[in-house]
Amino acid sequence: MTYLMSILADFKKFALRGNMIDLAIGFTVGAAFTTVVKSLVNDIIMPPIGWITGNADFSDLFWVLHVPETATVPEAGFKTLEAAQEAGAVTINYGMFLNTCFSLVIVAFAMFLIIRAVNRVDEELDERFGEPKPSEEPSDKKCDFCRSTIPFRAIRCPQCTSELKVPTVSETGKPAERPAT
Repeated sequence: MTYLMSILADFKKFALRGNMIDLAIGFTVGAAFTTVVKSLVNDIIMPPIGWITGNADFSDLFWVLHVPETATVPEAGFKTLEAAQEAGAVTINYGMFLNTCFSLVIVAFAMFLIIRAVNRVDEELDERFGEPKPSEEPSDKKCDFCRSTIPFRAIRCPQCTSELKVPTVSETGKPAERPAT
C-alpha cells in the first residue's frame, strides 16, 4: 500500500509541476488555434481559390478507387465526397489533404511571425535593459613566470605569487598587442 502511495505522490509532483501545466496550456491554446486556422482555410481562403479554379470546394476533390457491387453509381459519377461515401465507395480524398496542407503552411507561417516578433522584442529589451554584450576579452591567460592558467585580469599569480602586469585591452575588448622590446 505504501508503494502505491509513493507512486501516487510522485505522479502528483510530476503532474502539478509548472512545466507540465504550461505544456497543458500550450496544447489547449494550440488546439484552439488549429480550429481557427482550419476555419480560416476552409471558410475564407479555399472558397475564392475554388471559385478561381472552377471547383466549389477543395474538400470535394477525390478519386473513387472502388464502388461496392450493391451501390449504384450516377451516370456522371459522384458529384460530392459525401455522396460517394454514402454509397460506400472507397475514395482517396486529395482535396481534404490539400486543405490540410494549406492549414499547415498557415500555422507554420503564423508561428514564424509570432516567434520572430517575440525574438525582436527580446533583443530590444536586452539592448535597453539587459547586460551589455560580452566583450571579446579572453577569460584566461598564462602566467609569464610559471606558465599556469590564470584569470585574464589577474595581477598576481595564485600559483607562484608573481606580480603581473595589468593587461591592456583595446576599445573592441580584445587584448592590446604588447610593444616589441
